[in-house]
Amino acid sequence: MWRATLFLLMLALCAPASAQSLIAAYTARIAPHDTVNSNGVPLTTAAAIIRQDRANFHRFRIRDAEDESDPYFADANNRAALEALIARGTVSAGALAGLRGGQAMVRVEIWTGSTGDFVRVRVF
Repeated sequence: MWRATLFLLMLALCAPASAQSLIAAYTARIAPHDTVNSNGVPLTTAAAIIRQDRANFHRFRIRDAEDESDPYFADANNRAALEALIARGTVSAGALAGLRGGQAMVRVEIWTGSTGDFVRVRVF
């Protein structure tokens, strides 16, 4: 009996805690036009700025030379869910200041995991 328990314990320890898969990733320049909404009101959160950047790219065709396309945020519903995706993911330290400055480069990765999709944002 104890051997079966030990075997199951070892099997559980060897299995991944939660499988994660990369859905999409892109790099983009966050420019001043990405830091304000369509009415010119300054955006204050990382999610809002990244959402505006993706709306500018996909919907309004306002693009910076370094902006890469992504299939995930081409869907307006996925852009609308960005705040929740970021809340389940990570934003690198100091990223918000870089984003608000309107001259940052970002790497955005969209992942899926056992708790659903999430986003990792890194400013460089």
